Amino acid sequence: MIKARNIFLMLSISLLLISCGGEKVKLSVLPEKATLTADALKDKIKGGWAGQTIGVTYGGPTEFKFKGTMIQDYQQMIWYDDYIKELYELDPGLYDDVYMDLTFVDVLERVGLDAPADSFALSFAKDDYKLWHANQAARYNILNGIMPPASGNWMNNPHADDIDFQIEADFAGMMAPGMINTASEICDRTGHIMNYGDGWYGGVFMAAMYSTAFISDDIDFIVEQGLKPIPEKSKFYQAISDVIKWHKQYPTDWKQCWFEFEKKHTSEKGCPEGVFNAFNIDASVNAAYVAMGLLYGEKDFYKTMDISTRCGQDSDCNPATAAGILGVVLGYDKIPAYWKPAIEKVQDIKFPYSDLTLNQIYDLSYKHATTLIAKNGGEVKENNITIKVQKPEILGFEQSFEGMYPTKELLVRKDFLEESIKLDFTGNGIVVLGNVKSQCGVAKSDFVALLDVYIDGVKTEQVRMPYDYIIRKYDIYHKYMLKNGDHTIEIKWVNQNPDFRITMKSYVVYSDSPNKKFDPNQAGAAK
Repeated sequence: MIKARNIFLMLSISLLLISCGGEKVKLSVLPEKATLTADALKDKIKGGWAGQTIGVTYGGPTEFKFKGTMIQDYQQMIWYDDYIKELYELDPGLYDDVYMDLTFVDVLERVGLDAPADSFALSFAKDDYKLWHANQAARYNILNGIMPPASGNWMNNPHADDIDFQIEADFAGMMAPGMINTASEICDRTGHIMNYGDGWYGGVFMAAMYSTAFISDDIDFIVEQGLKPIPEKSKFYQAISDVIKWHKQYPTDWKQCWFEFEKKHTSEKGCPEGVFNAFNIDASVNAAYVAMGLLYGEKDFYKTMDISTRCGQDSDCNPATAAGILGVVLGYDKIPAYWKPAIEKVQDIKFPYSDLTLNQIYDLSYKHATTLIAKNGGEVKENNITIKVQKPEILGFEQSFEGMYPTKELLVRKDFLEESIKLDFTGNGIVVLGNVKSQCGVAKSDFVALLDVYIDGVKTEQVRMPYDYIIRKYDIYHKYMLKNGDHTIEIKWVNQNPDFRITMKSYVVYSDSPNKKFDPNQAGAAK
């Protein structure tokens, strides 16, 4: 009787609307337990994976074509029944959101649900699929002896705040229904392989929303619960809490919310490709676009996906996550029929860069979810599954690039063969961007350039730069937290090969304080 009364009270409170200064505020609380039928849990897991795959495909053609600007309403999106199947073959790299997830699911199945971080790290590092940014930097680190969590730490990975883990944390939420803390623990073992700080929090946030989506269909509540594990003083928390605030202030105008966010939160600090560019792959920025899609999408599958896409930047990954979370809320059966032929044509085909099909993934995620439910105080019976719902615990505070401010970028675009490159800079850090290229059109080679790097005349390390794209070093060199002041960096290629060249594209300089905005009026007054 007491339990029934508590559940009734909880439901009554969750539906209560009160007026506060003219603003309606919906109150929601977590139940102690949640019960689903086995079929309902399977349907929600299937909806999550299908939604993610549909979403990444929908946004694929616009990825990073709209940087710092929204996609206008007049631009139509592509969709037809064979679309996913064709892209499986023509553009498999588009699906890095999902094949990284599948790698982690496969490790959990082979090694066990308590698989250590090293098992996940070695599996993805040694696979042959394409990776970018934090993932690729981590792959290089791991293959060269820097294991997690150091492989994702910002001192070793210039892309630590990038979106990478955020787009591949879906699996953690889908195997931890109603169990946010369990999802966070899985994220700790996997997300610190390639990210740190805001980059890691992005994955935790997404996994927490997936986890909550199994036990609530209140989108506002799902977003707010997803944010609860994140420390309030983090930039990530502040960015998403502002989206929540602006959604309440402009409940019918996602574009106004987008404008407010752009003004306040889009200054890039980490990724060296984005700090002096409209390109922004920061996790907090793209997570905000996911949140906007969910909050303004009103549980409409198309609208949710479309808004997350039209926010721009990483416009394939963001609708993938938003559609995946909503897919859990709705369940596969309630995803509109328009989208289903495309996904149903590929469910028994091996996913790109994987030995698993989507149908196999649905089953594995259900297996892993029910195992964790039972392990964490729930009950798994033939037809009914009872989840012991977890109250979110706040994670430890992490901050990348502390004391580092980008102050200068110099485009070089210079090839060097036999001579070394020497650069003078003033600051406390530098990232040198570039790669190894072929002089004679070699498509595949195991050649590795060896570069000796000297800072202020002292050799700091020998950098290995593979020509092979899969195992390449993402940036030539980076060094943070130098003593702020004048420095010289010299890079010497010690194993020159006439068939190859080293191309330096640019370098980014950091300082211990931000640049002051130049005011010519003040400069004139000083004269």
